[in-house]
Amino acid sequence: MAYILAIESSCDDTSAAVINDFHICSNIVASQKVHEKYGGVVPEWASRAHQKNIIPVVDTAIKEAGIKKSDLSAIAFTRGPGLLGSLLVGVSFAKSFARSLDLPLIDVNHLDAHILAHFIKDTPETKVPSFPFICLLVSGGNTQLVLVRSPYDMEIIGKTIDDAAGETIDKSAKILGLPYPGGPHIDNLAKQGNKNALVFSHSNIPGYDYSFSGVKTSILYTLRDKLKENPNFLEENINDICASVQHTVVTILLKNLEKALKDYKVKDIAIAGGVSANSYLRSELINLGGKYNLNVFIPPFQYTTDNAAMVAVAGYYKFLNNDFANLELTAYTR
Repeated sequence: MAYILAIESSCDDTSAAVINDFHICSNIVASQKVHEKYGGVVPEWASRAHQKNIIPVVDTAIKEAGIKKSDLSAIAFTRGPGLLGSLLVGVSFAKSFARSLDLPLIDVNHLDAHILAHFIKDTPETKVPSFPFICLLVSGGNTQLVLVRSPYDMEIIGKTIDDAAGETIDKSAKILGLPYPGGPHIDNLAKQGNKNALVFSHSNIPGYDYSFSGVKTSILYTLRDKLKENPNFLEENINDICASVQHTVVTILLKNLEKALKDYKVKDIAIAGGVSANSYLRSELINLGGKYNLNVFIPPFQYTTDNAAMVAVAGYYKFLNNDFANLELTAYTR
């Protein structure tokens, strides 16, 4: 039996979790509302909020797990990528806490953790992907296609060469005057809209790579031209706009995934990251899986956004492999 405390502080959520084998004993997240009126995360404020939140969050996670500090076997933490100031709070705390308890440190890649969240076993009946599988990792800052051969062997076979899919959705929401974060609002309004109402340009990138900068420009210019014709176009057509934006982004994402499926011939596919909470992406992935008779794995909503439970399971795999970090390591942003 090994209890591992995990700490996540890569962006604006301070989170701590305790894992015992693959069972999450606690998963505490403190979100920061201060960024909402600015339409995005303010890095300096995010790091200050982490400093304020990290001790009570860790304390609550340990207490909710029903254990004592002396029961812990290791401390896992997100080393990167992310916002440097935010990461430094978690890294520094993890080092200090581990040293005070004479425990080993485990550094975790934030993106690997999103993928390995699929191996959290909330119940004994929880099904997990079989290796190898392809995971579409989509968030506000990253868009990747990853061939997962094992928890220790992940190959990025496709990635965005410029902007991320989540950023495209968030910027579209900002144009429409929707609150931050815009993704959930786009998703909800799109359910009442016509996905074919507006057509935006698609970029054609060789291989499995993505590009969303042209999509963002197309959305911006299309809406600009529509507003010249009708100053009330956004308000009168907001549901259709959201549906069309969402359909465009998801179509681009799944086009390359489908291409990779044909080439790599895996039996399991998965999605991960904050955008994996999007209902249209989830339904379209299920349709794609049905088309090729594949097993589809979609994370529970609580494991889609940044959280320490995913860091805990990634850390546990490293613990099993005796892959520990030293006190000299530093955070990395990319």
